[in-house]
Amino acid sequence: LNKEECFGCGACEQICPVKAIDMLYDEEKFIYPVIDKQKCIGCGACERVCPSLNPVRERQEPCYTWGGQIEDSRILSESTSGGAFSAICESWCDKEFVVFGVVSEQLDIRHEKIVELRELCRFRKSKYSQSRIGNSYIEAKRYLKQGKKVLFSGTPCQIAGLLKVLEREEISNLLTVEVVCEGVPSPLWIEKQIEFVEKKKKKKVTDVDYRDKNKNKWDFQFMCFHFEDGQKYKVARWFNPFWSVWLKHLMSRPSCYRCPYADKKRVADITLGDLWGVHLYCPELYGKNRGASLVTCNTEKGRQVWMRAEDNMKGHRLEFADALRYQGPMRRCISYNSKRTEFMTDLKNKP
Repeated sequence: LNKEECFGCGACEQICPVKAIDMLYDEEKFIYPVIDKQKCIGCGACERVCPSLNPVRERQEPCYTWGGQIEDSRILSESTSGGAFSAICESWCDKEFVVFGVVSEQLDIRHEKIVELRELCRFRKSKYSQSRIGNSYIEAKRYLKQGKKVLFSGTPCQIAGLLKVLEREEISNLLTVEVVCEGVPSPLWIEKQIEFVEKKKKKKVTDVDYRDKNKNKWDFQFMCFHFEDGQKYKVARWFNPFWSVWLKHLMSRPSCYRCPYADKKRVADITLGDLWGVHLYCPELYGKNRGASLVTCNTEKGRQVWMRAEDNMKGHRLEFADALRYQGPMRRCISYNSKRTEFMTDLKNKP
């Protein structure tokens, strides 16, 4: 595929029966499949599971929309928005289960699994970079065959990759949860920003919180750098160009500009995002700026799970049309910025 067509979801790598495909970084630090033609047997499995070549067709418009926060103040403070993901996991995981989510260790952002809910804290917080899927799709398939309940979370294209891998499998025990995605930025930015901060502070950065709430300031978008000596360095959005550069779509993955899954017809059972516009159409859900979640249930399975999850939440049902006004990535894919090539050249070559 052309780079504009490849989501980097990793489905092709995992389905290959002879391990002829590796997901490797390009010069912009995005991952793409590279085929070893000496190993390739031409079976076509990679093409069949590609959610770009063969998009997921069974997609639904939300049947239930909700906004609010989790009751547990500790979980709310640890979450980027309103803690809805934790409530969903509590609702779904009522017997033997596996939850797949994303963990972040500085620049290492990857999918992992947990089998105990006390480990959910590892999946909290937004990661503004594309995760490496690893073998998560195949593992999820194996657990489903064992009769276990599986919850898989990720971006819409990652959920699409999973569903293509599972296309001939029984998925009644699978719950998919996607995030509202405005395109993934190049990891090269945060890599260089870490280098800049380390040089400035003369300390080693051990972790990055892209959106620290900084004492109940959910919508202020502080970025927090954690150092090995336990100290922290916080930068508000007004002084951190990351946000303006990313939102201008100057460093997004090429395929994000033509993503077929950025649409009001969703690919996952449940879609989660920040409740943007809360102060305009549902100010009672602002929650003293501690964070608010938008939840859209796109299937009956998702709705049933969420109805149980609501017991741990405070908020109420919303009209999807109201929420959609403030969720651009649920209406259309991001627009291409004509200065992207120029910017990425600078990002690669300048400090």
